[in-house]
Amino acid sequence: MTLHSHNFVESYQGLVAFGFDRETDERTIIYYLQKFSDDNLMQHIVKRLSDEELREIFDLISGLLKKHLIEDEYHSWFLKDSHHP
Repeated sequence: MTLHSHNFVESYQGLVAFGFDRETDERTIIYYLQKFSDDNLMQHIVKRLSDEELREIFDLISGLLKKHLIEDEYHSWFLKDSHHP
């Protein structure tokens, strides 16, 4: 069973741009993050990232998760942990 999905990037037909309006910005971020996290791209680029770049990406994502999700949401939405109370 697949727990993760990246369907938005496969079907989105709208504008990919930033700074146009909030709705387009949100959709562009989803699009970029799904494109960026593609398994093949990650395998290609991860070895090229500096230690500092790896830390920056980790810190940014971890910080956003801590800021915007409570613990239960973190376990269910991010970790996909169905066994968490």
